[in-house]
Amino acid sequence: MNLGVRWSLHGDGRTPAPGAVVRPDERLSWPRTAGLGAQHVVAMFGASFVAPVLMGLDPNLAIMMSGVATVIFLLATRGRIPSYLGCSLSFVGVAATIRATGGDSATVTGAVLVVGLALFLAGLAVQRFGARIIHATMPPIVTGAVVMLIGFNLAPVTAATYWPQDQWTALLVMLFTGLAVVCLRGFWSRIAIFLGLIFGYAVSWVFDRVFGKIHSTTGGAEAVDHWRLDLSGVAEADWIGLPSFHAPSFEWSAILVALPVVIALIAENAGHVKAVGEMTGDPLDDRLGTAIAADGAASMLSTAVGGPPNTTYSENIGVMAATRVYSTAAYWAAAGFALLFGLCPKFGAVVAAIPGGVLGGITVILYGMIGLLGAQIWINAKVDLRNPLNLVPAAAGIIIGVGGVSLKFTDTFELSGIALGTIVVITGYHFLRAFAPAHMKPQEPLLDAGTSTYDEEEGGGGQPVAKS
Repeated sequence: MNLGVRWSLHGDGRTPAPGAVVRPDERLSWPRTAGLGAQHVVAMFGASFVAPVLMGLDPNLAIMMSGVATVIFLLATRGRIPSYLGCSLSFVGVAATIRATGGDSATVTGAVLVVGLALFLAGLAVQRFGARIIHATMPPIVTGAVVMLIGFNLAPVTAATYWPQDQWTALLVMLFTGLAVVCLRGFWSRIAIFLGLIFGYAVSWVFDRVFGKIHSTTGGAEAVDHWRLDLSGVAEADWIGLPSFHAPSFEWSAILVALPVVIALIAENAGHVKAVGEMTGDPLDDRLGTAIAADGAASMLSTAVGGPPNTTYSENIGVMAATRVYSTAAYWAAAGFALLFGLCPKFGAVVAAIPGGVLGGITVILYGMIGLLGAQIWINAKVDLRNPLNLVPAAAGIIIGVGGVSLKFTDTFELSGIALGTIVVITGYHFLRAFAPAHMKPQEPLLDAGTSTYDEEEGGGGQPVAKS
């Protein structure tokens, strides 16, 4: 059985020849492959470590399970789709909503496990019926609107929780991260979030030395005096140890809040598979269902032990575009490094100590980018918002999702926010389409570009660049 774990040596094993690429079934020398694996881990550091912290989950377990998830994905796709699976930011709003209604970490992971199951089943359906089944229920107008309302639903979390903890640090981190994203080139632009975190740590440390303690909230209701950067937990943490595991619990109210995220995950996977296929010259549409199912299975395993869900990362597409190395051997090396990081509690304590003001500056950009990925889906698919059939359900669903509108059925059951907004977008679109005149119902494209595209443009150093 071909599991995609055998690679032929590319050229002399040092660098790709001019104009050549290292294909998924090829590799460079093992030391260079290990270095590329470490580069892939660093590329997803920022978002993949911020996400579990924002969800209130163990960052050590998150990085460990991202390595396990990557292994599952590579085996399932037989090494044809180079990809790293990291913690999905799409669930941050879901976790915040569940916790705001009294849920704990077990409730969060239980709800997300069900989403992983739904994603797995969606992948099997795509395998059986093809990509058309996606657009039968989720055309680009629906997918884009749901991704948008998921991202923008997070705005109050930044405004009320993180930014007030240290507004000036948050402002500086926001400006620095924005400059890094725009002004840096190649690999450095892909780790802009990670650089923003390092900058925020440094600013917080300097402000503590210069101004002393700050009087602000620390995620609670009342303001208190506290250090911006508290590393006491790092000193107490062991160098080697297992992360914290816990079993999930299941509540229907939490599951209904989380289920709409499956739409965003399908879009992310579709975009990733399409982008990688274009980069490697290997059409991968036949593997889309497998990729989606593998992502779902990996997320189920991660959440079953208390970790966060996982998804493909466009940051790693940027690394491949910059290096022209698409070898899955590098991703196996990345998975190995992730497992090692997961066994170092001291490393997780450093991540958990991210100051609130730093998260405020990072999340202003990060949450906005998640929401605007929905607009990118519309642009890629050339969605016509002048068409009332597209405009009305999207407008209604986004306002409901972002504004937290609720619909109360009984004293113990109501729909609101992300869940209600998603239902309105999906059912509203298909209901209106059933009665709309023929000229309002243009043929939808077979497969949208998801949340990632790949363009043969000249980036820094003359290399093609990936866009996300």
